[in-house]
Amino acid sequence: MSSSSRALAQLAVPRSGAALLQSSSQVPRLFIQSSRKTVAARPAFGSLQGPVSRQFRRGYADQVTPSPEPPKKRRFRTLRWAWRLGYLSAIAGVAYIGYGIYEDRHPEPQTEPDPTKKTLVILGTGWGSVSLLKRLDTENYNVIVISPRNYFLFTPLLPSCTTGTIEHRSIMEPIRTILRSKKASVRFYEAEASSIDPDRKVVRIFDNSEVKGDMTETEVPYDMLVVGVGAENATFGIPGVREHSCFLKEIGDAQRIRKRIMDCVETAAFKDQSPEEIDRLMHMVVVGGGPTGVEFAGELQDFFEEDIKKLVPEISDRFRVTLIEALPNVLPSFSKQLIEYTESTFKEEKINIHTKTMVKKVTDKQVEAVATRPDGSKETIVFPYGLLVWATGNAVRPVVQDLMQRIPAQKNSRRGLAVNEYLVVQGARDIWAVGDCAVAGYAPTAQVASQEGNFLARLFNNMARTEALEGKIAELSGSLNLQPGNTAEISREIEEYERQLRRIKDVKPFHYSHQGSLAYIGSEKAVADVTWFNGNVAAAGGLTYLFWRSAYISMCFSTRNRLLVINDWLKSKLFGRDLSRE
Repeated sequence: MSSSSRALAQLAVPRSGAALLQSSSQVPRLFIQSSRKTVAARPAFGSLQGPVSRQFRRGYADQVTPSPEPPKKRRFRTLRWAWRLGYLSAIAGVAYIGYGIYEDRHPEPQTEPDPTKKTLVILGTGWGSVSLLKRLDTENYNVIVISPRNYFLFTPLLPSCTTGTIEHRSIMEPIRTILRSKKASVRFYEAEASSIDPDRKVVRIFDNSEVKGDMTETEVPYDMLVVGVGAENATFGIPGVREHSCFLKEIGDAQRIRKRIMDCVETAAFKDQSPEEIDRLMHMVVVGGGPTGVEFAGELQDFFEEDIKKLVPEISDRFRVTLIEALPNVLPSFSKQLIEYTESTFKEEKINIHTKTMVKKVTDKQVEAVATRPDGSKETIVFPYGLLVWATGNAVRPVVQDLMQRIPAQKNSRRGLAVNEYLVVQGARDIWAVGDCAVAGYAPTAQVASQEGNFLARLFNNMARTEALEGKIAELSGSLNLQPGNTAEISREIEEYERQLRRIKDVKPFHYSHQGSLAYIGSEKAVADVTWFNGNVAAAGGLTYLFWRSAYISMCFSTRNRLLVINDWLKSKLFGRDLSRE
């Protein structure tokens, strides 16, 4: 027997499994070396029994013909890409916000006013005036802004300030911050205009602040004047309204309502207070079924349901909200289905709605009104109240009334300054009007005033460019043919300037484009009547509430306001509204 046969015979009958494992590493080498005798060696391999044989076959297969590993499946690829996209979007958003903050904090140097340019005086810091300032190229004019308040107020969120959902400074933008971002410096005077003389072209102003200096009244001359003073609250001659009601138009009104709400709550919780007096104090009456009145009623109901009921439970069941509207329904500018949805939502929230009801008299403790029944009969209703908010009607301010009396063409106008299609005051030269003080055939809303301000900015910018081009054309025409050889070149320049002049002189009249209407109705629900292509889309509910919030955030004038409002919403959601009186 050869040496290789003896080695295979010895391997075929090992004395133990350990011996087999020790010698198994040599098997492949022996097998290859004696490949010619594999057939004779098969009986020896077959004689292995039990687990030892299986171990040998497993080791042999692993080393001779290893099996490939199965490929790993790619899972959650969509989720990974979504995460990456969200991560990159968050970085881009933070970078955008950071850049906006940097720009606000580091404005570029401004140029000084040029006395040779026209003086443009803007009265007011409301939606129309501020929209004009945002888009106006102040390098073309010497701009002067006059207003009794040195800030812009984001009025759509004013009802939220009355209950502490949003802090009042979060919706205030200092006017000097807006003016500092302009290329040319703009002068601002915190004063109120008392009269306008269109013949002498001067505006008389006076200082109405608590701190006064030696000079309290003066005149400001103008070449061009924009009147954007807005309107004041209308009482319709109803006795007691101005003395006993709280209005909702300025930031001071929201603060006054806030204090009055907490006064009513704490007085109702006073020891040994009678049940009748508790019912009166806890009854909040809102007059006006427009967006302001509806949103305030919804915010007020949320305030009591989410916060006051938890902290003052002993009187929470006495709380009531009543909405009074003279028209047949609330939110008259919305579609019928949204009106019905709002009324049904108010019914679920236990907010009482009295439509076709006219207020006739207001005292310090009750409202007397006359309601029209379905059959046409009249009924007198008395509403005891602790808080009365008057959120309806606009009246002309005294300075506008004075200007209307000075212009003969305005003698038949009652609601404000009548303007033409370019917002020029009828019967006056170089005077424009925007916002609630102007009668342009549109509803007195912030959206209308904002578009009017944008239109005037384009108009004034085009007027300045027109004057500059006309001056260049006159200068070139004066030098034409005076020197030999320059005729063709000057003619080409004149043609180019005339082409530009025709293009910028083609200014279309003002046309209001309605973008839609939004209103919050409480319980984290909102209604939206949005213009879409050639029709309207009506939406309501929780998703519309998110759209309402995102729309108002996008309309805020600065990054600072957006961040402050978002922070206030998160704070009130996490910790609740503050019940402090001040």
